Amino acid sequence: MTRRRTHVVTGAGSGIGLVLAHRLAGRGDALVLLARTQVRADELSRTFPQAQLLVADLADPGTLNGLGRQVDGPVDSVLHVAGVVDLAPVERLRLASWEEQVTVNLTAPAVLTRELLPHLRAGRGTVVFVNSSAGLTASAGWSAYAASKFGLRAFADALRAEEVEHGLRVSTVYPSRTATPMQERVHEQEGRTYDSSRWISPETVVDTILHVVDLPADATIPDVTVRPVVPRPGT
Repeated sequence: MTRRRTHVVTGAGSGIGLVLAHRLAGRGDALVLLARTQVRADELSRTFPQAQLLVADLADPGTLNGLGRQVDGPVDSVLHVAGVVDLAPVERLRLASWEEQVTVNLTAPAVLTRELLPHLRAGRGTVVFVNSSAGLTASAGWSAYAASKFGLRAFADALRAEEVEHGLRVSTVYPSRTATPMQERVHEQEGRTYDSSRWISPETVVDTILHVVDLPADATIPDVTVRPVVPRPGT
């Protein structure tokens, strides 16, 4: 009898994470979803009634300690989708903003991965970090976010080198601008008009993530970049 596949997903409440969770649930896979509060967990449980909900706040990584003990059996993938962004030039960069972005985008994925390593090793699973084009090139106003994503890229590279002997696959997906609520907020911060038709659809990014996760066991995709076809208009 084939074992039902299990996936741990962050950021399942909106955008890419929500589409991804729906796709995984729709094909019969088991979901373990993280929610920052019990209220949020209750909301997600109504959308994904078969999922296991774990309450932990990515902005407070200490709440992730011991989380691995709440997960039973092998894990086939850990999908790090959640993230925050708050644009500002360095001269106006608030310490609280810097700390939040580094904490949610880098520290929390590192702690969660550590917690779930025994389950991932048991399932010879895949870790997918949904990074950003800002994890490859830093632009003006993006220093904190890009620094967190550059760090996430380094963490993924180190994890890949460490865990290959355990059969783990580690992939980083670098989507460019994607039509999500986060992107709408970014446009507000930039003072730009938001036009979702110019950007990648969340479904396209999810297709890429699932391709990485579903790849046959004889290969891995360490890094993949997803870019929109429509050129970015001038600022």
